[in-house]
Amino acid sequence: MDSFTLNKAAGAVLMVLILTMGVGIVSDIIFQPTIPGKPGYEIVVASAEDATSEVTPEPDIVPISERLLAASASDGEGVARKCAACHAFEKGGANKVGPGLWNVLGNQPGTHDGFGYSSAMVAYGEENGEWTYEGLDNFLAAPRNYIDGTSMSFAGLRKPEERADLIAYMREQSDSPLPLPEVEAAAPVEEAPAPADEAPAATE
Repeated sequence: MDSFTLNKAAGAVLMVLILTMGVGIVSDIIFQPTIPGKPGYEIVVASAEDATSEVTPEPDIVPISERLLAASASDGEGVARKCAACHAFEKGGANKVGPGLWNVLGNQPGTHDGFGYSSAMVAYGEENGEWTYEGLDNFLAAPRNYIDGTSMSFAGLRKPEERADLIAYMREQSDSPLPLPEVEAAAPVEEAPAPADEAPAATE
C-alpha cells in the first residue's frame, strides 16, 4: 500500500472523529438538560388548618322524642326483619342468638328470662334500670360503641329515621306500651335590647 492510500485512510478516520465530536457538541447545545436546584419531587402536604376547613360538620341528630312523632311502626316492622335471625319480637317468642324482644321498652336490660347476657349488658341494666327510648336509640345506632363488651355483633342502624321506625314498632310489641317521651320545648328567643340612644315608645 502506497503513502497516498494511507493518507486517505487516515484522513477518513480523522473526518469521522471530527464529525462524531461535532454531533455530540451540537446535541448537547440543542438538548441541554434542566437540572433542578432541589433534586427529587416535592410532596405538598395539606396543613391541618386546610384539612379542617374542607370538612363538612355532621348535622345534629334530631332527638328520638321528636323523631318518634313522625315514625312509622309499619315501616319499623320491615326494619325488624333485619333482626329476625337473632331475635323474636312476638309475645312468648323463644330466645335465639339474642333474647326475645317482646315488651323490651321499660324493662331492665340483661334480665330476660332464660338468656345468658354478657356481663357488660347486665352491668348496664343494673346501672340504668330500664330501656329508655333514648338509651335504645343510642344502642341501636352502634351497639358495641354504646355498651363496651356487649356480645351483640350487629353493626347498628346508621339512619336515625330507621331507628325511630324500629323503636316505634318495638313499642307496640307490649301489653302496656311505654308512654312516648315528652318533646322538649324550644328555648325562648330573647329579644335584643333597644339601643341606648333610642327614645322609648310613647304610652297612652
